Amino acid sequence: MSLRTVNVIRYITPLREGGSLPALAEADDDFKYVLKFRGAGHGVKALIAEFLGGQIAKFLELPIPELVFANLDEAFGRTEADEEIQDLLQFSQGLNLGLHYLSGAITYDAANNDCESELASKIVWLDSFITNVDRTFKNTNLLIWKKELWLIDHGASFYFHHSWDNWKASAVTPFTLIKDHVLLPKASQLEKVHAEFTTKLTDTVLRDIVNEIPEDWLHWEDRDLLPEEIKEVYFQFLSIRLANAMVFLKQAQDARTALI
Repeated sequence: MSLRTVNVIRYITPLREGGSLPALAEADDDFKYVLKFRGAGHGVKALIAEFLGGQIAKFLELPIPELVFANLDEAFGRTEADEEIQDLLQFSQGLNLGLHYLSGAITYDAANNDCESELASKIVWLDSFITNVDRTFKNTNLLIWKKELWLIDHGASFYFHHSWDNWKASAVTPFTLIKDHVLLPKASQLEKVHAEFTTKLTDTVLRDIVNEIPEDWLHWEDRDLLPEEIKEVYFQFLSIRLANAMVFLKQAQDARTALI
């Protein structure tokens, strides 16, 4: 499940305002990507969350645009006129993350777009598993492209890693914020999906995904931990959470019952 690596050759435009400042950029494979920068907001932790969430979604055969590792050369962005963007690019030299750009895609709107119950249940289960706080009516992080639904933006997942100290407790806690999930009302097949996904996902699969986190993203100034120690915590978090998946399944089911 290794990602391709591309080199960014052209910064095109920022995609929205905010702390993360993702951007549309062109790479040396002639494709355009939505770039997530290591120099933005939560830095490499957001990239790790994006990577892990995306790779787990991909393994579970959910519709997600291709993820790539994206290299920024040290000279890249020097001619950028916007000082904030120039600083962002300077602090993002090296390995970043790109998501294949879905040209012409529109934002999913629960009032106007449909999502069949099995897919909705799969997405709700995934977001409960990876503790993704950012798939709400206000910010769906879902796109409609060529009449199909696509998942984007998992950078707000694994929020335990911002405090880090209580990761074991976080691994076994219900995900109460699932009550705000945009697809929860449609997720009527959670039990069926739970049986499928807990069979598919294994410690071997999770270990393989975690091992693909670039070491370049694992040198943290705020923690005196070796890269392998950080990887081990991510793996243990996922393994323990999977073993206790009934906890977050019940939370999602109860939250859905309260809604409908």
